[in-house]
Amino acid sequence: MQREKDNRRNTDRFPIERELRYKVINKRGGEESGEGKTLNISSGGVFFTTEHLLVPGRRLEISISWPALLNDKCALRLVAHGRVVRFEEGRAALEIQHYEFRTQAASAAAGKVSGLTVQ
Repeated sequence: MQREKDNRRNTDRFPIERELRYKVINKRGGEESGEGKTLNISSGGVFFTTEHLLVPGRRLEISISWPALLNDKCALRLVAHGRVVRFEEGRAALEIQHYEFRTQAASAAAGKVSGLTVQ
């Protein structure tokens, strides 16, 4: 039980490094977006690098290239919505409030396999 007292997190974190894109959800219409890499992922959140200051409380949509293929054929992306709960020196923590897996276009998946980023 000591571990529970020492660790605020209730879910296991996995040290997974994947490409990540994020978009700030802003009611005023201005859109801020950027790229980074995941540092660790759990069922409740994502800790990632960021190129912008992401103020705690801001709502984001993130998209992460997923390492597994659907039916060993189709590339996937994890798309999640949540809020920033922590920011420190180019790294942010997002609490996941909703997520879904989406398939990627075949051309984008082929570019990722070859090491190229297809836009």
